[in-house]
Amino acid sequence: MRIVHAIAAALGLTMLSAPAHAEFRQVSERATFLDIVQGRELSRLGVSLRVTPDGRITGSALGFDVTGSWEWRNGFFCRSIDYGSGRLPNNCQVVLVDNSGTVRFIADQGQGDSADLSLR
Repeated sequence: MRIVHAIAAALGLTMLSAPAHAEFRQVSERATFLDIVQGRELSRLGVSLRVTPDGRITGSALGFDVTGSWEWRNGFFCRSIDYGSGRLPNNCQVVLVDNSGTVRFIADQGQGDSADLSLR
């Protein structure tokens, strides 16, 4: 069970704090989101993910393969993710981006925990 919690945390289900000077703007359109992430890697310690225009999520987290799917729905990034033998259920998230290449995902339509990932 501890590994499930560790992977869930690594995949962005824990609250992170960005530097106080970071100014985030909300991404509300699918095309804008794709302009930001297409062909780039989203990463943080132990996590490396790619989000493709055809609705796929691929990568790794703490040594486990990660696969999933996503769609843009009503201004939210909605995704489900499988890792190893586990699954993170569908969740629609607010997406924010700053000028330094940080993308912040906020779970539960902006009411839940957040995760910051760096663009590479």
